[in-house]
Amino acid sequence: MAEATPGVLPDTDIAALFETGAIRSTEALDGDQIQPASLDLRLGPDAFRIRASFLPGPKRSVAEVLQEPGIELHRIDLTAQGAVLETGCVYLVPLMESLRLPPGISGRANPKSSTGRIDVFTRLVTNRGKAFDDIPTGYSGPLWLEISPRTFSILARPGDRLAQLRLRRGKPQNTSDKTVSIDMQRGDGEPVGWRAKRHAPLVDLRGIARHEIADFWEPLYPHKGRLVLNPDDFYILASREAVKVAGTKAAEMAPIAPELGEFRAHYAGFFDPGFGTNKGGSRAVLEVRSRDVPFILEHGQPVAKLVYEDMASKPAATYGGKTSNYQGQGLKLSKHFTQ
Repeated sequence: MAEATPGVLPDTDIAALFETGAIRSTEALDGDQIQPASLDLRLGPDAFRIRASFLPGPKRSVAEVLQEPGIELHRIDLTAQGAVLETGCVYLVPLMESLRLPPGISGRANPKSSTGRIDVFTRLVTNRGKAFDDIPTGYSGPLWLEISPRTFSILARPGDRLAQLRLRRGKPQNTSDKTVSIDMQRGDGEPVGWRAKRHAPLVDLRGIARHEIADFWEPLYPHKGRLVLNPDDFYILASREAVKVAGTKAAEMAPIAPELGEFRAHYAGFFDPGFGTNKGGSRAVLEVRSRDVPFILEHGQPVAKLVYEDMASKPAATYGGKTSNYQGQGLKLSKHFTQ
């Protein structure tokens, strides 16, 4: 890497970390695995069904915790035809990628957009980890992904990508944020959102545009610009505002103050440089779940915020190329469904 400029590392710096061995993999990289400001992480050949989620704490590795009585329920082979990861269960999967980060480089993980939109909850776990999704500066060791399908069971195979890793040099630089509100006034009789159907078929993670929407989703139409969220139902909604991320910035969706509403407004939070710079802009798609009680969402109600920070340098390629599934999006389901 050229200059040690602080900020989120672009694609060129991520590639350089592979060349120096700071990022390693048991398999050759996929051609589109390095994104403008993140790295897609791939499932390894085995999954462990575990009794409950856990953090190893400062003195234990993930493998050591799995060996403790009552933690691992059984081991699952993802090779051959893949394996079904069922709703209501918690799995831990060692990833193909591992790290040997140099001093001053830290990381943060998030579900990919397509993962959040099918209500699959994921969190990255590291050896001696004290927090999910956060990788401390200079971390050296394997990466594990906790997976918990919430609404749809999924068919998973080695190499499937459910999460992504963002790397940063130094502390966040020149951060700013923008509030995102909900859109409840789409025109021409179009739905304002989708509610996931319970007891739907499973989702094949490699079945791109092969799942019929009607088998999995119910369209939603508001009454007088409002929508009542049912507890524990899963919703796909869109932001009222267009979202734009300049080529020199990276962004992450973050929760706003909990006193503004008893709901969770997103699972997948990374926005790459160049997102929404297309003509007409792009909306943020929000994965929403109400907690405990029914909750009314109204048009224009704040639901989340976008936190922007500087890139260490501009990436070689920005979001919006052939492999960018959500540039120019409005209300859009994941790439697995017929559109």
